[in-house]
Amino acid sequence: MKIAVLSGKGGTGKTTVAASLAASLPSCQYIDCDVEEPNGAIFLKPEIQESSPVKVLVPEAEMTKCNACGNCAQACQFNAIAVVKDEVLVFPEICHHCGACVIACPNGAIREVERVIGVLEANEDDTFLQGKLNIGEPISIPILKELKKRIKQDLPVIIDCSPGASCTVVESIEGSDFCLLVTEATPFGLHDLKIAVQLVRKMGIPFGIVLNKASDNSKLIHHFCQSEGIELLMEIPFSQEIAEGYSKGILPVQNNSMWKEKFIELYEKIKRGASK
Repeated sequence: MKIAVLSGKGGTGKTTVAASLAASLPSCQYIDCDVEEPNGAIFLKPEIQESSPVKVLVPEAEMTKCNACGNCAQACQFNAIAVVKDEVLVFPEICHHCGACVIACPNGAIREVERVIGVLEANEDDTFLQGKLNIGEPISIPILKELKKRIKQDLPVIIDCSPGASCTVVESIEGSDFCLLVTEATPFGLHDLKIAVQLVRKMGIPFGIVLNKASDNSKLIHHFCQSEGIELLMEIPFSQEIAEGYSKGILPVQNNSMWKEKFIELYEKIKRGASK
C-alpha cells in the first residue's frame, strides 16, 4: 500500500507524521519526495549507501547545420530557446525536456545533451530513498519520477511529499492508495487544507486528516471535517515535549510508546480507509 503524506502549507508537521508512521511499522519503505528540502533522514537516520546523479536532456545547437530559421524557438512553449542575430541561445534552467525543438528543426541542428539537476540517495536495501534538487534548479519532476521507479511492491510505502498543491505534489501522490493530509488549527492552515482536499478529491484518492499542534482553536478544523464529511484520523496536541524532541531530531514515537501505539492505530485506520 502506498501512503502519501502531504499538507497544504509548510510547517504543519508533515515530515513528523510521515517519519513517525514509518518508524512505527515493523517494515516499510520511506521515500522523501520533498526534494528541495528533504529532512526525513534527520529523524530516521538511514545509512546512505548510494548517491546517483539525476540527469535530464536539454537542447544544444550545432551552428554548422543551423540556418537560424527559428522553428525551434517557436516550438518551445517555455521560452527556453531564442534565435537572435543568427545565434541560438539555450536557457537550460527553464527547459522542460520535452524534445519539441529537436522535432521542429528541419536541419537536424538541435541535439540533446545530458545535464545533472540533482541526486537520488538510498540505503542498502532501498527502504529509505530521498531526492535532492541542486540549488537554483526550478524543475524537480524528473527526480520524483526516478524515486517512484524504485517503489517496492511488497512493503507499505510512505511518501513524504513537498508542501503545497503544485505539480510536484501531484506527481508525488499519483498512484497512491491513500493520502494523509496534515494540517494545523489556524485560519491559514485551514485555507491551504481546503486546497489540498480539492486536489486529492479531483484525483480520486481516498484520504483523511491528521491535526497537528491541536489546541483550543481546533474547532476550526473539526467544523470543516464535519461539514465536508472527512474523517479526522488523529490529533497531535500542541506539546512542548514533542517540540523539544523534534528540535533534537527525536520523533514522538521514539520518545513515548503511547505515540507509537497511536501511529499503529493510525495505520490500521488508513488501511480501512484505502479499502473503502
